[in-house]
Amino acid sequence: MEANWLGQVEYRQALELQMQCIGRRAAGEIPDILLLLTHPHVYTIGRIGDDANLLVPPDLLAREGIPLARISRGGDITYHGPGQLVGYPIVLLSRPDVHRFVRSIEAALIEALSQFGVSGARIEGLTGVWTMGKKIASIGIGVRRWVTYHGFALNVDTDLSYFRRIHLCGLKGREATSIAEATGRKVPMEAVCDAVTLACGNHLRGFS
Repeated sequence: MEANWLGQVEYRQALELQMQCIGRRAAGEIPDILLLLTHPHVYTIGRIGDDANLLVPPDLLAREGIPLARISRGGDITYHGPGQLVGYPIVLLSRPDVHRFVRSIEAALIEALSQFGVSGARIEGLTGVWTMGKKIASIGIGVRRWVTYHGFALNVDTDLSYFRRIHLCGLKGREATSIAEATGRKVPMEAVCDAVTLACGNHLRGFS
């Protein structure tokens, strides 16, 4: 799997790039790729998400210049912003097993987190990666022409106060955490990017 670090990219621009990559991957013009980046502040709601899980008025976000976007991935509402590593795997699925693909992303992120002394885990019935009962990574996948898009968001050194404006992923009473909070130290984004790239290469092969 080829990984590409894009730096900070506005959410809609990243979505447009994914659409372009889907067409090229479906046509066999490019291999499976992993787009790695960060976003400016944005809240996104999945295709079956509940608007009531946003706990502040939308016009407050508008005044702050923070977009609220309803999109085609699975899952409910989440936040993206500085200090968070976002990954969009563009992978052609030879077999339509999205459930296994999501579990493989979880396994990759758990492996990457272990490199920084963070014990990541699954919680049965919930998607994503957790540590000490708090969510450290969210996952929401879409599939078009049997090519995956959307992806995961791993909190590295994120301002966690932005998560208090939502029921995270539609879950009441659940809190977010980050690598910085879990370890008590700041871990360079570059190091996390390298660990995630390696782990995704290990766990996301064999789907095409």
